[in-house]
Amino acid sequence: MNNHYPHLFEPLDLGFVELRNRVLMGSMHTGLEDRRKDFEKLAVYFAERVRGEVGLIVTGGIAPNRVGWLAPFSGKLTNRSELERHRLVTDAVHDEGGRICMQILHAGRYAYHPFSVAPSAIKSPINPFRPRALGRHGVERQIRAFVRCAVLAREAGYDGVEIMGSEGYLINQFLVPRTNTRTDEWGGSAEHRIRFPVEIVQRVREAVGHDFIIIYRLSMLDLVEEGSSREEVVQLGRAVEHAGATLINTGIGWHEARVPTIQTSVPRAAFSWVTARMKHELRLPLIATNRINMPDVAERILANGQADMVSMARPLLADPDWARKSREGRSQEINTCIACNQACLDHVFRNERASCLVNPRACHETELNFVRTRKPRRIAVVGAGPAGMACATVLAERGHEVSLFEASDRIGGQFNLARCIPGKEEFAETLRYFEVQLKLTGVDIQLGQRVTASELLAEDFEVFVLATGVTPRIPDIPGIDHPTVVSYVDVLEGGVEPGRRVAVIGAGGIGFDVCEFLTHATGVNGADVGSWQREWGVDPDFHRRGGLRQARPMPALREVYLLQRKSGKPGAGLGKTTGWIHRTALKNRRVEMLSGVSYERIDDDGLHLRIGQQSRLLTVDHVVVCVGQEPLRELQAPLAAQGRPVHLIGGADLAAELDAKRAIDQGMRLAASL
Repeated sequence: MNNHYPHLFEPLDLGFVELRNRVLMGSMHTGLEDRRKDFEKLAVYFAERVRGEVGLIVTGGIAPNRVGWLAPFSGKLTNRSELERHRLVTDAVHDEGGRICMQILHAGRYAYHPFSVAPSAIKSPINPFRPRALGRHGVERQIRAFVRCAVLAREAGYDGVEIMGSEGYLINQFLVPRTNTRTDEWGGSAEHRIRFPVEIVQRVREAVGHDFIIIYRLSMLDLVEEGSSREEVVQLGRAVEHAGATLINTGIGWHEARVPTIQTSVPRAAFSWVTARMKHELRLPLIATNRINMPDVAERILANGQADMVSMARPLLADPDWARKSREGRSQEINTCIACNQACLDHVFRNERASCLVNPRACHETELNFVRTRKPRRIAVVGAGPAGMACATVLAERGHEVSLFEASDRIGGQFNLARCIPGKEEFAETLRYFEVQLKLTGVDIQLGQRVTASELLAEDFEVFVLATGVTPRIPDIPGIDHPTVVSYVDVLEGGVEPGRRVAVIGAGGIGFDVCEFLTHATGVNGADVGSWQREWGVDPDFHRRGGLRQARPMPALREVYLLQRKSGKPGAGLGKTTGWIHRTALKNRRVEMLSGVSYERIDDDGLHLRIGQQSRLLTVDHVVVCVGQEPLRELQAPLAAQGRPVHLIGGADLAAELDAKRAIDQGMRLAASL
């Protein structure tokens, strides 16, 4: 028995195979699955997670045929000529003592190509392509494709498959009236609508035998109108169990749902109750998922009997050693997933290779490695924001002697502001991680010291890294020095208590964060699942199909205007998978968003502006400026003049828009090269 997390590290006996713990690395598309040449990288990526002691891995989605592709030429397994590349993955996992299942995913109407098929010809609101409705023979062909794909997966060396029946993909589309208007044996009644997945599971089991893992990903909470009812979910779960599944994984929400399910503002384990309710209905082991990112959360779910296993995808991007560190009682050393989506899902939805904001090595293991240096050097890193912390820890890990200078009395830089934003409390975990890493790697940390060039030059540093960050930009607006005008830094650090009516100039990421901060009701706990459910309209009692109810957003603390000079949708540059969440949250709190604004002046009456030909006065108590930043580089010239190497990273290098993903990546890559 593990002394730290006994339930998490209890083996799971599946009858024909035993998993060493209850940690499932859940399916997540990385982009490496889509090209033959990238399978070696994919193998290294998975092998590193096995060495980190994950119990079972599920790959990103692999299509069973071309019409089921997520996009043209994305990952598929349809014939034996493709087995060799998949064996690279399975051999790498097995060589490290691990087990891996391949997810079979048919995109249905979510396929981003004109050859998509679906139970009915109903276009998805998030896809420009209208699918072709399958005929009876077409339905049969899709079932046979699933079976053939599973058989090939076994031949490729996989320990099992996960049949993707959730998130709004093809199988899910057969299950609900929203997307299935058929009147034949594959539509109409609930018994007919569930026939498609049951046939797939049953025939796959017959084809692969009894000693092969079949995970069925069951959509337990659709979160869309005309989704499955609670009774239908239970009915399908029992049918899938009877058809031969080994495990049932929890699926939450469709991609077109207007309820966030995995973003950082979603409370930890916000959907564990969904799996817990199914535990009373089924005998098979169940897997809980979504926003489980630390071992105490996972242990609590298992100890409370809410699930038999926990699924994590992004947390194992963030830290491949998550399971081993947890088992050894070193949870403070875990590089925690902060659920930002910036380098994982946002990349995938732009057809880029996935990675991780807090761990740029993710999916780049063959390219970014921190080997011990043969020539240790004495290096000064100035600035302990994300870029400086990342650079300093990797430099020290590689054997360099590193001094880290920070003008503030704490590390973190702009992350200290980010973690003040309601819904971004997870950012504090990254600061905790780096604080531990700085100590473990032996970095000499000098806080509260705004070091000068002469002081740095007086030491025998061989290299200087400037991660000195940014200073807020001051726009050229008449009256910008009026007492009502404040910086976002003043507001977030608590130096200014804004009045009841506030104008925010600048609708980038910082502007949206400031609006969230200004409108969030005091005393509301962002980790409270009940409050979050009410705000987004999630019904734990499942009175309506899909588990939805009327959303009841929190009343806004202030009346806020969000303004931007350029025309177009405010927040257009926000993350692809999270921007809609920020816009919806502010809209629900009645933040008035104005585009195409010209600022005329600020005076005692308020903010005077013009939109097109119309003048308008906003009688506000404060104007918060969020119009960008300027890099702080005053140390660069005097240091470079002495002929020693000087490197700029993070905001000191590029301050156009604060970007922690770029800053950490840049800091680590520089450290790997020195």
